[in-house]
Amino acid sequence: MAVRIHFTDDDLAQIRLAQAPDPMWEALLSMHMLQTDTASLVFGGWRHTVRRRLTGPVGALLRLAPPVGYSADFLTPAAGTGGLDAGVGALLSTPRQRLAHDLTELAGAGRRLPSWAGLLADGDKGAVTHLGRLYRHYFATALAPWWSRVRSRFDAERAAHSRYLADGGLGGLLNTLHPGLVWRRPVLEVTGLGVDRDVHLDGRGLLVLPSYFCWRRPTLLKDPALPCVVVYPMPHETALSTGPDLRSLNALLGRTRAEILESVADRGVTTTELAHDTGVAMATASHHIGILRKAGLLSTCRAGRFVLHTVTPLGLALLDGRRRT
Repeated sequence: MAVRIHFTDDDLAQIRLAQAPDPMWEALLSMHMLQTDTASLVFGGWRHTVRRRLTGPVGALLRLAPPVGYSADFLTPAAGTGGLDAGVGALLSTPRQRLAHDLTELAGAGRRLPSWAGLLADGDKGAVTHLGRLYRHYFATALAPWWSRVRSRFDAERAAHSRYLADGGLGGLLNTLHPGLVWRRPVLEVTGLGVDRDVHLDGRGLLVLPSYFCWRRPTLLKDPALPCVVVYPMPHETALSTGPDLRSLNALLGRTRAEILESVADRGVTTTELAHDTGVAMATASHHIGILRKAGLLSTCRAGRFVLHTVTPLGLALLDGRRRT
């Protein structure tokens, strides 16, 4: 079973790799993660902290985003690619027909809806405003304290695939994103969703969105009439924690290693680029990269003919702590 996305020639020219993490998608997918106990190695510490910090009213928001099955499509408007303000603004402008359709879909699946869901389905201004406030509160509590790490991991993922796109072509890119995405021109198969259907883009193009909180398999909106976005999980190597253990990690940092971490923090770079940036020989750069990688501070992946080094969340946490001292 698979969702088969069919491309025209125009669609092939309109495939886009997202420029930044989408706060609306990350919020939705983190709500899923918050309501389960899976992936504890990666998200356990984050989940424990967020559950303690969230206030009661936000629990109603979670009912619109159950961890299994359908979640309301209106929670992830296309405008979210422009940032939180744009995404929440689009959420507040959701047509009444879309609100009613998605809430009916949730109710039909047997989901318990918030007490104000009826007003929301009618497009009541007060209910819609309340939804926007809950969304902002959720983001401020569950995502904002960790957003720099989410962004750093996203930037590393995008840098790797941008280079592959330039070097290996479109087919090469789509076939390296995730095992659940299979490119057989002119069809992209999204597997693992437990559904079987065909989506014809008909010139609309496709946005490919790496996500920190997407887990195990890619996902997409249920309604094929909406803008087509394929969201896939970024790889994880270390936990999304609340901070570094500087006493145990500080011994790893000499000047050169610190400069290497600084250079890698905002982008994926090659060994040659790191040697140039830090003013050391290639062999010396490789030596330090190996140590940092074994310590879990850097990760290395192949992107076409390039081998790229990126900072892990643990490495970013170490840098954040070092910058505050």
